[in-house]
Amino acid sequence: MISGLFLILIIYAISIVLLVYGFFKVKSYQKTDLKPQTTFTIVVPFRNEAENLPNLLQSFSNLNYPTDLYEVILVDDSSKEKFQLSIVNYQLSIIDNIRVSNSPKKDAITTAMQHVKTNWVITTDADCLVPENWLLTFDNYIQKHNISMLAGAVTYQCENFFLDHFQQLDLTSLQGATIGSFGLKSAFMCNGANFAYKKSLFESLNGFDGNNKIASGDDVFLLQKAANLFPNEVHYLKAKEAIVITKPTENWKSLFHQRVRWAAKTGSYESSFGKFLGLIVFFGNLTIVIGFVLVAFRILLWEVLVLILAFKFIIDFILLYITNRFLSKNRIQSLLLSSLLYPFFSSVVALYSLFGSYEWKERRFGK
Repeated sequence: MISGLFLILIIYAISIVLLVYGFFKVKSYQKTDLKPQTTFTIVVPFRNEAENLPNLLQSFSNLNYPTDLYEVILVDDSSKEKFQLSIVNYQLSIIDNIRVSNSPKKDAITTAMQHVKTNWVITTDADCLVPENWLLTFDNYIQKHNISMLAGAVTYQCENFFLDHFQQLDLTSLQGATIGSFGLKSAFMCNGANFAYKKSLFESLNGFDGNNKIASGDDVFLLQKAANLFPNEVHYLKAKEAIVITKPTENWKSLFHQRVRWAAKTGSYESSFGKFLGLIVFFGNLTIVIGFVLVAFRILLWEVLVLILAFKFIIDFILLYITNRFLSKNRIQSLLLSSLLYPFFSSVVALYSLFGSYEWKERRFGK
């Protein structure tokens, strides 16, 4: 068994090193002085977001982009109270979600598509803030590359709490894996809070057909369909000026349900690389949990466990460090404690996602 643990860790380490290699293969991008010409519709599905939406809409008002080249569609997914539109300096409309599947967010985007008149759609979430050069950077990249889909980065706006730092490290690892997979030409993951694609591509892919029984995944499943059919037209925008900021969850229960929701879709991936990496990461973390159990039963020496922990810590730190340097000006915080807790948290989330249910926007989904 002990030799098996080390074999898993070796495969895990090779996988992380490959992601680090892929991360550097994706070149950093900075906007130029190209005249804006891409037309965007920003689609924002929401449910009970009266507190967050005004901040998001204000960040749209601050965009350094011609207002005649973008519009915003808010899709209300049965909020308890109707959101009152404020006066803004861009075209803004609100529509009601038309539910036809088990996925409210996919339905919301599909509903919005019926109203989209622009060439490009870009999605974000109601609890986000976008930087002023967000659309300008997307536009510049689109003008310079023959693409149909472009994924961007997302990071958290953290307070000085351990829960926030723990989530930031988790998200940083996911962003690192995302960028690395693009660099390896095996893109399988992105974040719908910063995701753009041509309306014509969405239509040619038949939208979310084939995976609308799964509540989440409006981003990854669409990405995987596009990457499978048009691999050269799917890119990652590794640009600091296009990083979207979102809020971490407020408590451990919400975080658990969010991560279960994310994990639940892994088994339905079209990407073989995505499935393989998901399994390797799961077993890599489970190895640490098993190591503690073996030490407790005196089957494994604690010195060996320390060696295993140090090995995994160093491997993880490399990917976390380079990704954090891209995402944030702040140093990584609570790294040691988070690294000890994360294998237990991740293993429980993965196992629970196989048979458990989860809450999302005051609704219950799952088994």
